[in-house]
Amino acid sequence: MNIHVSKSLSHPLSVIVATVAMLALALPGLARATPDPAVAETIEYLIASVSESDLTFIRNGKRYAGSEAAEHMRKKYDYFDDDIVSAEDFIRLAATRSLMSGKPYYVVLADGTRTKTADWLGTRLGEYRLQMAEQALAQESENE
Repeated sequence: MNIHVSKSLSHPLSVIVATVAMLALALPGLARATPDPAVAETIEYLIASVSESDLTFIRNGKRYAGSEAAEHMRKKYDYFDDDIVSAEDFIRLAATRSLMSGKPYYVVLADGTRTKTADWLGTRLGEYRLQMAEQALAQESENE
């Protein structure tokens, strides 16, 4: 296969200019992902559920209070903000596992059983969405 490089692109400055131009064309597709307000509210609910709980959260074998676990999740949420557009993205990226060790996060429930934090948050998310749907239905029936 023969690749022809024009003389105009053989100069290092021309290559830089061409690269910058290609990046400029690609940047609109790389726009920051911003969750809509309802998604952001749902994620805040999940973080508050962790923070306000009396449960113990385990990260890399070390135990943390809910407030500490929530603070860590918020830092990961901020770190991954460009990639998070849904509550499921938040759980997957900020509350599932350690980036350093790859180990899953766990939560110790009131009865002493240990479950993955992602599963626990998934349950909270389902409950929250059910609650929001019930409130929306109640609001609709009041408006009729």
